[in-house]
Amino acid sequence: MSSQNSIFKSVSGPALLTALLLTIPLIASQFTDEVDWSTGDYILAAILLFGTGFIYKLITGKTGTFIYRAGVGIALASSLFLVWANLAVGIVGSEDNLFNLVYFGVPFIGIISAIIFGFKSQGLERTMFIMAFAQTLATVTALGTGMHELPNSSITEILAVNGLFIVLFTVSALLFRYDEQNNSREQAPKQV
Repeated sequence: MSSQNSIFKSVSGPALLTALLLTIPLIASQFTDEVDWSTGDYILAAILLFGTGFIYKLITGKTGTFIYRAGVGIALASSLFLVWANLAVGIVGSEDNLFNLVYFGVPFIGIISAIIFGFKSQGLERTMFIMAFAQTLATVTALGTGMHELPNSSITEILAVNGLFIVLFTVSALLFRYDEQNNSREQAPKQV
């Protein structure tokens, strides 16, 4: 019975938050033609929102300091925002530009790295620095291949959008570093 309650708690929070967030575009669509979501849009949004919330609950579970949970939250929210923005409007050019597929690789690299390094602070610090580097590499590649010449993709816009994600991934990495240092200090034998 206890494990059923635990599973229910892990699922109910993200499910409720997902439902609440999805009511925003649903209500907005009643008042404006600017919000025109298809059933597929709602399904994809539900999967992304619920999946992100569930993964957060799964990773942070019963353990982790506030700093660790903040690092996980920033990492997951940034990844969600990257995927969402890329699907909605694209990071460079429009959402139909094939170069935007590169940006889906950043969260994918994060997932693989987090699994390889484990979900400990030190491993997640490395993961987030790897993601920041991958985002930087995507930015350099976008500029090097002339993506800044597309409509709505000036050099400034590409640097600003990508820079935001690079900063967010780096902040998350630094939170994990701080958490790891605090854990190391607490576990170190005290000198008398």
